[in-house]
Amino acid sequence: MLTSPAPPRPVAPSDDLARCAEVLAALLPYRRTLDTGHGDTPDCFPAQLGQLAVPVAAGEPIVFTLPGFPCKSPNPAKVLGHLPDEGERLALRFLDALCARIAAHHPPGARVVICSDGHVFSDLIQVPDRDIDAYADALRALIHDEGLTRLDVFDLRDVYGQRLSHDAKRSLVHERYAPGLETLRSLTRSDEPTRRLYQGITRFLFEDSVAFAGTRSALQRSCRRRAYGVMQRSRAWGELIAAHHPGTVRLSIHPQPRGSAKFGIRLLEAPDAWLTPWHSCVLEHADGRRELMHRADAERLGRLVCRQGRPSHFMAG
Repeated sequence: MLTSPAPPRPVAPSDDLARCAEVLAALLPYRRTLDTGHGDTPDCFPAQLGQLAVPVAAGEPIVFTLPGFPCKSPNPAKVLGHLPDEGERLALRFLDALCARIAAHHPPGARVVICSDGHVFSDLIQVPDRDIDAYADALRALIHDEGLTRLDVFDLRDVYGQRLSHDAKRSLVHERYAPGLETLRSLTRSDEPTRRLYQGITRFLFEDSVAFAGTRSALQRSCRRRAYGVMQRSRAWGELIAAHHPGTVRLSIHPQPRGSAKFGIRLLEAPDAWLTPWHSCVLEHADGRRELMHRADAERLGRLVCRQGRPSHFMAG
């Protein structure tokens, strides 16, 4: 006669806390930050410990949400094309492997929902929506082909379907969730992390405006204006993600200070704390180390490598 399995032993709160600390300790080596100094410990991140406590206490998988992977930069001096390449492949494999390592501390496991945000501000970063669709579709195919079972992709198509235009979807997100422009301008003046984010986005927009026909000063004004729009939409996207994926642990591809509700995550080695696979390409060194850098720099140091008939990365030496 078969008997029902014994119910799982309740985990004491102190055990919960220890397990949360172990999970957070697995993330700390990859923290993306502009903070100076060392010595980060799980106790330095109470917001993340609180976010982890819910699934850990319930014995459920930990779900991380990561806004990012929007599209490739339109600047050909930075990237190899408009589709994912070795940079995205390595970053996705890293995220999947990180979830596997977390399972050693939290047996129910973990997964990452990649919240691909290209359509949210494609009009502001001046990338065609068709290129963003192609990038997101290729990203899903890459996850499938690599067997990365701990990753999912979420974008505006999952929210509003296929019937509405991209402009209509952006308007709905902005109207419902975006903060006021003056609120952001005030924060940029008074809050250091917000000021750094504004400056970083402005710099990216300036570098990526390769087809601008006006003067340099006019381009600078345009980038500053659009940077505020990107920040508004980015915050709106964050609110939408929270509404559609409640109870998740929020990761960020931007540097985040200690005490932030978001945990900055470094996907690959790079000399710039703001650099991502979609603003760069991979240079593989002779010792096997891979590093993100702009295409113009990588092609001076290595030879182009193709994968499945497409440019993939550069090999040094």
